[in-house]
Amino acid sequence: MAISDTKEIIMGIGRARVQALGYNALSFREIAKEVGIKSASIHHHFPTKGDLGAALARRYTEDGVNYLEGLLAKSQDPKVLIKSYTDIFRSALVNDNRMCLCGIMAAEYQDLPDNVRTEVNAFTDANVKWLITVLSLQQGQSEAPNLRQKALAIFSAVEGAQLVSRGRNDIALFDRTVEVYRVAGLIP
Repeated sequence: MAISDTKEIIMGIGRARVQALGYNALSFREIAKEVGIKSASIHHHFPTKGDLGAALARRYTEDGVNYLEGLLAKSQDPKVLIKSYTDIFRSALVNDNRMCLCGIMAAEYQDLPDNVRTEVNAFTDANVKWLITVLSLQQGQSEAPNLRQKALAIFSAVEGAQLVSRGRNDIALFDRTVEVYRVAGLIP
């Protein structure tokens, strides 16, 4: 197995573990057992658990930004874009009742090393920036200061809906909650 392949496998297993169990469950020993390597081999790619956590959050953010930019390239309709956005969070629930990687890490914020916190914050910032772009398509740039607050509220609400739905193991609860947000005017 090539070194880059091993690193990608480690990241894939690490991502799945964090999305299912949280950052505190990220264990080099458990990952090594799944990969079929020694725990010390993981340290070659990621010297510390924090380095692995930061790499996972950074990659998750990069992948998310690329996906969101792709959505904007396909549509300029805020309702279509927000529906696609909420579907991302829903898909994690469909995938073995998992959470948004950075959302579950944010729940453990006090336990995170600084480099992981930085990456989790970058994820939030990237989501808010994208949501501002979408909201500006609907409301125009004249309301820019208010758009940031509304974008942060949408991000928080969707993350929260995912968390509560996961806790109940009920995807329908996520769907109902998002629909209530639409009816109430929180999201387009």
